[in-house]
Amino acid sequence: MRRRRLLLTAGACVFTAILFALTHSIWLGWLGGALVSASMPAKAEAALVLAGDPRGNRIKTAGELVRAGYVSKVFVSGPVAWYGINEADLAIQFAVNNGYPREWFEALKIDALSTDEEARAVIPEIEKRGIGSLLIVTSNFHTARAGKIYRRLVPSRIELRTIAAPDPYFGPHGWWRTREGCKTWFYETTKTVTEWVGI
Repeated sequence: MRRRRLLLTAGACVFTAILFALTHSIWLGWLGGALVSASMPAKAEAALVLAGDPRGNRIKTAGELVRAGYVSKVFVSGPVAWYGINEADLAIQFAVNNGYPREWFEALKIDALSTDEEARAVIPEIEKRGIGSLLIVTSNFHTARAGKIYRRLVPSRIELRTIAAPDPYFGPHGWWRTREGCKTWFYETTKTVTEWVGI
């Protein structure tokens, strides 16, 4: 009787493992997709580029929003300095080097160590400038968490849209195929969970 129970348990485990292996692209895609919540671009008064993208995809996406006529101004968050140079200054110089006019961008130099702290520091600057509609530009994997934070903190009179910048390593339906994609998913999921529990 005991041996039969062990065989049934082992069989169930093998069946479950095979099922997971055969359907891995479905449930891993769902886990990746849970991090992404972005809108299509629409006309707004300004865009805000969130910090944390050393590859420059966020600021290039914002530059394309100006080029396409969605916004006329881009605010660039700069909460940290790299080797003594503020991140916003580095991002703007990168945009200029890639053919976007410097006058499109304005650096917002703040102090922050998280997306929540960044939002709390940036929002008063946006309000001070009388902005009524804003496109939040961030990496695709960061859109769900960042959008939730900003919608919680931004006054209701400011209309928000979250715009996804592409990431070379993270796609919601293929992130598990590269080491960098797995790391990105792990870090962002960890931050999302700690946000839920209030850490």
